[in-house]
Amino acid sequence: MKQSEAKERILRLREELSRHNDLYYRQNSPIISDFEYDILMNELETLEKKYPQFISEDSPTLRVGDDTNKDFGQYSHKYPMLSLGNTYNEGELRDFIDRVDKLTDGPVQFVCELKFDGVSISITYVNGKLFRALTRGDGVKGDDVTLNIKTVKNLPHIIQYDSVPPEFTVRGEVVMTRDVFNRLNDERVSEGNEPFANPRNAAAGTIKTLDPKVVASRDLTCLVYHLLTDKEIHENHFDNLMEAKKWGFEVPGSLVVCSNIDEILKFINYWEKERENLPYDIDGIVIKVNSLSVQEKLGYTSKNPRWAISYKFKAEQAATRLISVSFQVGRTGVVTPVANLEPILLAGTTVKRASLHNADQIELLDLHIDDTVFVEKGGEIIPKIVGVDHSLRNDNPDKVLFIPNCPECGTELVRNEDEANYFCPNYLHCPPQIKGRIEHFAGRKAMDIDGIGEKIVDLLYSKGLVVNYADLYDLSYDQIVVLEGFQDKSASNLINSIQRSKAMPYNRLLFALGIRHVGETVAKTVAKNFNTIDKLINATPEQLMEIDEIGPKIASSIVNFFADQENLAIIDRLRKKGLMFGESKGEEKTVSNILKGKTVVISGTFEKHSREEYKEIIEKHGGKNGSSISSNTSFVLIGSNMGPAKKEKANKLGVSLMNEIEFLKLIGEY
Repeated sequence: MKQSEAKERILRLREELSRHNDLYYRQNSPIISDFEYDILMNELETLEKKYPQFISEDSPTLRVGDDTNKDFGQYSHKYPMLSLGNTYNEGELRDFIDRVDKLTDGPVQFVCELKFDGVSISITYVNGKLFRALTRGDGVKGDDVTLNIKTVKNLPHIIQYDSVPPEFTVRGEVVMTRDVFNRLNDERVSEGNEPFANPRNAAAGTIKTLDPKVVASRDLTCLVYHLLTDKEIHENHFDNLMEAKKWGFEVPGSLVVCSNIDEILKFINYWEKERENLPYDIDGIVIKVNSLSVQEKLGYTSKNPRWAISYKFKAEQAATRLISVSFQVGRTGVVTPVANLEPILLAGTTVKRASLHNADQIELLDLHIDDTVFVEKGGEIIPKIVGVDHSLRNDNPDKVLFIPNCPECGTELVRNEDEANYFCPNYLHCPPQIKGRIEHFAGRKAMDIDGIGEKIVDLLYSKGLVVNYADLYDLSYDQIVVLEGFQDKSASNLINSIQRSKAMPYNRLLFALGIRHVGETVAKTVAKNFNTIDKLINATPEQLMEIDEIGPKIASSIVNFFADQENLAIIDRLRKKGLMFGESKGEEKTVSNILKGKTVVISGTFEKHSREEYKEIIEKHGGKNGSSISSNTSFVLIGSNMGPAKKEKANKLGVSLMNEIEFLKLIGEY
């Protein structure tokens, strides 16, 4: 792979993983399994190791998924809330045990716990009273969901026990039983609402509900798996959990202490078979070093503890009959084949449809109508066909072929040489693409127009009120208030939200345009280098590729987008409506020149500001953000959990380290 190709692939993987993080953590609507996500993450990690010059501090490989929501207040975690590394096979698990053994003196005990599939929560108690509950957030700060957590019936509000320290934190998983999940979905369907995909999504959606009464009605449970306090209670993890159990927390009775890999595998094999008999969903086993002193010795990476690992169960499979294949068109025009199946029970739900991904997958499987196919529900998200029982094929099989034309608008499909997917090029006039682009434009990371989702876009499009995103700014209160589902307040709120979106900065607007291959990060980079839309419209592919993160594919996509006269007409309409197609004076303004000429690398997790906020602060004070430590680095802004390799490299190059308080004093904020 050429360096330019590697750079572009790394960027694409970062965008894709960020999108899946948003779907999983914020929207509670994942579209791929944990296994598929981990494959993408592993590919990115491999490429970043091979091409370290392209490593970025904001890469998903170095950050915890972020579930923060602007509707809630955010607070810092006293103890960073990191994620776990995953493994799917015995060999990698043995490697983990071997690494721990080599880095420690004497025999090591491990605690095996069920990995409940819910929402992680961190709850702090002060003087025996429930003080604050935070979601994982970005690992440094989390959403304050205290009022919602107080409705979880099995959580004590007051701890009346002599040995309770003045302040402590419990970590747990908020889960929903399958019985409650089925009841809730029956209610939602009867009320005409979309059912939740699985109990985890239902729990995640519930804990972020703004009305605590709704949360209380859904019978959530919190299962505690960690106790944290400045004052050591017991020297090991297991005894700490037993102590928490005495205080009134629900600690699963399934956890055990194991002394070797054979005992760990015995625990894993038992629960892989028995998990269906549990009232809650589990998707694996967590293995933790029991000794707290050994945990401290092993330490952390930027996103994972080195003393724990998650063993994920293999996906469940079932056999059923392929009835037909339909084709769906997405926002970017990509056509995805979907298998329609004879209904079958799989992983606790009835499966009628499964993803086929693309034309290559259909050809690889050699699919025929009426085939007996093997369906897998990896991670219990989107089912997919993983194989065919050719021995059961009938005598006159009808081979499944990928369609040549768009099923929505009839346009001939296109497949680029280096891409797996066919797509419809008629992006301005193909109905699902039009609606998808409008929905994307209004999205939270784009123009953040509150109240415009899939259903509202569909309604506006069906009424002929909106056929591209520029039409949103022509909508009036009178047009909206008469539509089904709208009243005076909701109509006013929508119009006001559309008007407020005009103040969104240029880079957000650039992302909102929906240019193929231009995600949030690329849009920000392009906006910095071409600070007005007119400069970007006139840019050549060569000028675009002078930017570090832009390869030929992205450059070509940008140039082609602005070569289309209809796109230019839409941009002209948006410009006339007052949208910001260039950096504002406020954006260009710096607070001071304290950091002028200095390149700063950020490493670790922080208390006072998030990493992204520190990047903005550095730029506002005249500095430049570096992606990796080099001889050109002026200093490293360090937080907790700085990787030892980075510290060693900084010391080797003679680059100074500055902690958070020292930095804030430097810029006059402390």
